[in-house]
Amino acid sequence: MSGRIMTMKSPEEFGKMEVAGACVAAVHAAIRDAAVPGTSMRELDAVATEVYKERDCRPSFLGYHGFPATICASPNHVIVHGIPDDYRLIEGDILSIDAGAIYEGWHGDAAFTMAIGDVPDEVTNLLQVTEEGLWNGIAQARHGNRLGDIGSAIEATAIPHGYGVVREYIGHGIGRQMHEAPEVPNYGVPGKGMKLKRGMALAIEPMFNLGTAETKVLDDGWTVVTRDGQLSAHFEHTVAITKAGPKVLTLAEPVLVAAS
Repeated sequence: MSGRIMTMKSPEEFGKMEVAGACVAAVHAAIRDAAVPGTSMRELDAVATEVYKERDCRPSFLGYHGFPATICASPNHVIVHGIPDDYRLIEGDILSIDAGAIYEGWHGDAAFTMAIGDVPDEVTNLLQVTEEGLWNGIAQARHGNRLGDIGSAIEATAIPHGYGVVREYIGHGIGRQMHEAPEVPNYGVPGKGMKLKRGMALAIEPMFNLGTAETKVLDDGWTVVTRDGQLSAHFEHTVAITKAGPKVLTLAEPVLVAAS
């Protein structure tokens, strides 16, 4: 992401990102419904493809640096960038879905992790805490704060639980490109880093591992897994920094996050 230009957005441009974000939210909803035992990753990719067509948006991921699918589908110990294949879900799996959409040249990007049927309490907790880390980070995405405030809030959510906070794969600016400056780490020091300003948009995306933070990339050059084989969760939203506060754009309806 180094060297990528950060675009400052007008309210009208944020509006186009909201359309892209609503498409991503619709992809997520369709996949939540379809992701049941027996469904393959490739079938979920086909479900997503239909939603993009219905919403008159293009998928951000398809063809991006050669990525061969519409979504990233990452089961169990896959952290990110899983290529949809013939793996079929079974009871007790967890599944991370990352999706991006483009509307009139503007991007939205979001991810979630879900349980397939019943899972142990420690797995349920991993998912809940990772999503909590996302929202704690979003709450810090305010004009006048700094990048370190976001990363510190996310990291502080994971530490009491002993989770590994993935460091190699982080959030990013977003706008006319899916990946823009600045990089948005899921760790940091409060009050340090770039100052946040109105008109910026960030994709904030913590990834917490049940084991260590160590990762490895499989031979396909895309799929990132936990080195110790433990489970991983991933949650992400695209957030606009507005005068009124952080505005989450990748929901069915945008949401302003109140100050804590």
